[in-house]
Amino acid sequence: MLCQHCKKNEATTHVKTMVNGKYAEYRLCPECAHELGYDSMFTDFSADFGGLLSSFFSNALPAISGATHCDTCGSTLNDIKRTGKVGCADCYDTFFSELMPTIRNVHGNTEHKGKRPGVIEYTVNEEENKSDNDASSEDKIGTLRAQLKEAIEKENFERAAQLRDEIKGLEG
Repeated sequence: MLCQHCKKNEATTHVKTMVNGKYAEYRLCPECAHELGYDSMFTDFSADFGGLLSSFFSNALPAISGATHCDTCGSTLNDIKRTGKVGCADCYDTFFSELMPTIRNVHGNTEHKGKRPGVIEYTVNEEENKSDNDASSEDKIGTLRAQLKEAIEKENFERAAQLRDEIKGLEG
């Protein structure tokens, strides 16, 4: 997509603004984004998610001497606090009591739920399903017969033949 400002270069920055209740979107190339001041808006934020979480960990985790470490990867609680990242999956077990309160505060839960909803189970009653299909096909046949009658009255015999064939197909 082309830059909406210069209309020459490929747009790589997508800006959404709300000013005085009016919403606007802009797609800008790097040069125009720099020129309009949109390139440095987020320089205060860390480039990775771990850096973002490190502020949560630094406030929530108590300072320790660093003597306790993960046997698998060697990470210490101070390393996790500093980077906002665990070294490996075993770190969760090693530092369980220290990490879980913080994880609960950040995520609202300590167990991953995923994106999918729970399993939905239902049963279909074959007789009800068959009677519903019969009723809907009867309605459709009635509608088609009315259209057939109208087509014959208008002497549109090609359409009437199509409708006749469709009715025969539905009647079985």
